[in-house]
Amino acid sequence: MILEELSNAIGVSGEEDEVRGIVIDAIRDHVTDLEVDALGNVTAMQRGTERPEFSVMIAAHMDEIGMMVTAVEANGLIQFTNVGGIDPRVLPGKRVKVGAKRRPGVILWKPIHLWHDMKTVAIDALRIDVGATDKSAAEPGDRTAFDGAYSRLSDTVVRGKAFDDRVGCSVLVDILQNGPYPVTVAAAFTAQEEIGLRGAQVAAERLQPDVAIVLEGTYAYDLPDPNRELDAGDLLLNPGTRFGEGAVLTLSDRQMITDPRVLVFLRETAEANDIAYQVKTMGGGGTDGGAIHLAHAGIPTMPISVPCRYIHTPTALLNLEDYESVLSLSQAVLRRISPDTFRRD
Repeated sequence: MILEELSNAIGVSGEEDEVRGIVIDAIRDHVTDLEVDALGNVTAMQRGTERPEFSVMIAAHMDEIGMMVTAVEANGLIQFTNVGGIDPRVLPGKRVKVGAKRRPGVILWKPIHLWHDMKTVAIDALRIDVGATDKSAAEPGDRTAFDGAYSRLSDTVVRGKAFDDRVGCSVLVDILQNGPYPVTVAAAFTAQEEIGLRGAQVAAERLQPDVAIVLEGTYAYDLPDPNRELDAGDLLLNPGTRFGEGAVLTLSDRQMITDPRVLVFLRETAEANDIAYQVKTMGGGGTDGGAIHLAHAGIPTMPISVPCRYIHTPTALLNLEDYESVLSLSQAVLRRISPDTFRRD
């Protein structure tokens, strides 16, 4: 597992170079036809041992949410905008790294002593402070990433940034390093998912697989419900994904509705192999599957996700047992799937 190395790497959407290098080094001895396309996707093939003509695209996106410098003020403070979905409430006081030189900085926030209404400010009212006193601090267009080092909190829980979707990239690397499988794996480490599934659209059209698996880091929803009174000693849980309860299968999200045949197949495969899984009933978010399932003549697509707490922040939590469930389920799918699995009569 190379999750730590991938999590610590910086790869804000459109500038995934550092992550791409790690991925290529990890898979080059296990694949053929390794290519980097014009959008920055890494694609590669691992030929199947029994049904090589049947290909399963497995996609995981390399990019992470972050920020981009829009201007530098005369006093050295940096104006910025978001790249991908960022909640402004998580930004004040956060440590960041600016530009190719990874210049350390902090997102500026008015001290609580000076606030009267305590309203959340918009991103365009925030600044990044790198300790500079002139405009040499940065250049417009510089990508800026959260500064969140990977660490282990317990035997099974780790903390880090960009688990969406470096966890998927790590699982895909593990899949390739432990192959081959009966079917051909068409691997796609995609670019620019966080700003519109762009890399996946290009990769799916190029690879034209028979079916697809999308590996993701999704949100865990086992949080206190602020609208209900807590019973003594109890934690009220919202319906949806829960930390430590296995691989997540998605009913639907903002980009796609999962084919019922896919859900039946995934559930049967998990249960036959005694793999923990859960079903995501909340409809928010999206994955590369939104682009992949519409590509070519239509591709049956299987989203399989690792639930993470505090996703899209620099301090997400991940349960390694969930990671293993996603890896095991993906490998079981590759060993069981056939050209007849999703064929319509």
